[in-house]
Amino acid sequence: MRWTQYFISTLRETPQEAEISSHKLMLRGSFIQKLSSGLYTYQPLGLRVLKKIKAIIREEMANKNAIELLMPILQPKTIWEESGRYAQMGALMMRTFDRNENEFILGPTHEEIITDFVRKRINSYKQLPKNFYQIQNKFRDEVRPRFGLMRAKEFIMKDGYSFDLDEQGADKNYRDMYDAYVNIFSRCGLKIKIVEADTGVMGGNVSHEFMATADSGEDKILECSQCNYAANAELAERIPQAKEYQESLKAITEIHTPEMKKVEDVANFLKTAPDRLIKTLIYLTPEEPIAVLVRGDIDINENKLKKNLKQQELTLADEKTIQNVTGGPVGFSGPVGLKNIKIIADTSIEKMLNSITGSNKNDYHLINVNLDRDFKVDKFFDLGEAQAGDICKKCQAPLQETRGIEVGQVFKLGTKYAQALSATILDENGKEKTMIMGCYGIGISRTAQAVVEQNNDENGIIWPMSIAPFTVVVLPLNTKKPEIIEKAEKIYQELKNNNLDVILDDRHERAGIKFKDSDLIGFPIRIVIGEKNLQEGLIEVSLRKTMEKELIKEEDLLNKVKELIQTEQ
Repeated sequence: MRWTQYFISTLRETPQEAEISSHKLMLRGSFIQKLSSGLYTYQPLGLRVLKKIKAIIREEMANKNAIELLMPILQPKTIWEESGRYAQMGALMMRTFDRNENEFILGPTHEEIITDFVRKRINSYKQLPKNFYQIQNKFRDEVRPRFGLMRAKEFIMKDGYSFDLDEQGADKNYRDMYDAYVNIFSRCGLKIKIVEADTGVMGGNVSHEFMATADSGEDKILECSQCNYAANAELAERIPQAKEYQESLKAITEIHTPEMKKVEDVANFLKTAPDRLIKTLIYLTPEEPIAVLVRGDIDINENKLKKNLKQQELTLADEKTIQNVTGGPVGFSGPVGLKNIKIIADTSIEKMLNSITGSNKNDYHLINVNLDRDFKVDKFFDLGEAQAGDICKKCQAPLQETRGIEVGQVFKLGTKYAQALSATILDENGKEKTMIMGCYGIGISRTAQAVVEQNNDENGIIWPMSIAPFTVVVLPLNTKKPEIIEKAEKIYQELKNNNLDVILDDRHERAGIKFKDSDLIGFPIRIVIGEKNLQEGLIEVSLRKTMEKELIKEEDLLNKVKELIQTEQ
């Protein structure tokens, strides 16, 4: 490919919308272009990267005997009602109507659709196991699209689904996909941390997330400093770091705290630490409101809360409900004096003494509040979000906090969808059995940007060889010299004839501009043809990754490039 015949439109300035390094570089490097919030056009360079990631995925899926198909993006509302997930997915769904006013969903995921396909086509144990996958666009109405392709309304995903007769087969498919994902992300050049994860609305009871480690990642990861335990903060179990209190019980006292609703504000006003406060949150379950208590420096983990309460639906109460339940406004709730409401608490408050709580009265808090003397708790659970310094439940070593970008996730779904949609088969004894499912997803567009987030410097992107838009750029410095252009053309054709992915920068531009664009876009190998070196029969070769330059005899150039590619891959 010649630069002048292709389309590359790099930017010198960073668009204001860009927040993190990868987003800035993909916009500036001519990989993506914003259409609207959460919607992006993949420019030709970006599309080449996506195609290479897809090719790696297809190779690894074939190695595990997974079968590719393609399912509709447009899905009837009725099948989501049949599975029971229409209400669960709620506002995240993009909806539309046909001319007959039938409602359809723009697919956020495809569990229902694949299960419908299988229940109509597979009816005997002899047809199992099966593992299907597709590469398809997905749509989710994100509340706050951000960070470019990291959280978009439309994105490209590989989603796969396995069907088995028994748990043993389901476990094998799960392990196969787990191993395949390790290979895929390694080949894409990503540094990955695999963590235990919550199954969320997907269902099932076992899940692992594949996290690309990055300081800009939206997901918090807790990992043990000693054993191999690592989990998403949504799921991480911990033993809270103990707080020692060496004091006697004091008399409870009401204190004026005007307009101070936040823990930090109250703590600063009273010249104390947030861990001396007890937060009281009112939640609504389908049956009743409940009060949930947690230490002031800890956040409630709502996934843990749902599991311990055995509730699928749980929301924070509105202002009116809080007023009715506590007698006071939002921001001043406390456990003292609460009546006719169940109180549950995180284990972090069990040994607290002389705590500070809301008073259920506007602009007032209570100090020296003590458990059992001033209020009662119906049940204690581990409800807090794990944080650095908490103790690992497996080996009692401290947990450490890192951040990551979720690029893939695998689930053991069990029979959730097969049972709801009656996906059954006859076993060898003629007995009807419900199929056991697994689900496996990779965010392809997100993976591309995650690679950039991990691989960049002050000059631009550093693409791994495996997914770079072009592996080699041939860069003639003075295009006014016929001998320079002639040599560049010869080298370009030789590399192309050897099936190397190469682009020739044949623009009549200054050398500085060409170098800047080459570094910004991130071509792994750069071949520079300059007048002085050419007179000596030498060609400059450099790696984007190290910026190290080497002068090579022209006759050795092809072998050198092949060697660099083989070594890097």
